[in-house]
Amino acid sequence: MEISNIFFGLAAAAVVANVVILILIMAALDRRGHETNILLARLYIFKYISAYKEATRKETGKPGRLYGLWILTINLALVLALAGFLSRGNI
Repeated sequence: MEISNIFFGLAAAAVVANVVILILIMAALDRRGHETNILLARLYIFKYISAYKEATRKETGKPGRLYGLWILTINLALVLALAGFLSRGNI
């Protein structure tokens, strides 16, 4: 098994985790009275993320945990995918 396949597998897992976190953010926004649409989530992703950040900042004074996890998983997916491409060596 090549190391690049391991990196790509981990990147795919990070993307799945990112999608799950986005769904949890949308559910949290629904509980707070913000309307969300699961079918248009890809179009309004940054709107939902910023709305969640502002809502939790108003409640607790700092962004919620899901915001930090969303940032972490999207960056992790990008880094792992880049590592997968670089480990192939034939770019």
